[in-house]
Amino acid sequence: MQVKSANMKHSETDQVSLELGRRVAERLRWQPELVAFASANLARWSRQNASVPSLLRCYAEWQDILSHPVDEIRDLLCSASDDAQRLRQNSPFAGVLPSAEVWEVKSRFHHAPATA
Repeated sequence: MQVKSANMKHSETDQVSLELGRRVAERLRWQPELVAFASANLARWSRQNASVPSLLRCYAEWQDILSHPVDEIRDLLCSASDDAQRLRQNSPFAGVLPSAEVWEVKSRFHHAPATA
């Protein structure tokens, strides 16, 4: 669920990531089978990035998280903590949300007025 775009500030990227995480968490409430989808993403990414230890560590951390109860996964996806923010940078739930919805969220935050 990589959300960084060339014109987005870091704070906007974090806001987008959190909103997308919240939307995935809502879907998990009704579709807990999405955990298997995320696990399949991790397996594929691990094969594709086998020579990148930092990514493999992240994928292993997510795989451990996916073994927890769905409510705990949902809580993490909705958390504003630094750890959750870091984990959402490589969310295995990429592909869960339709691309149109992802772009709508990105556009909304990118064009929102800055808050002080």
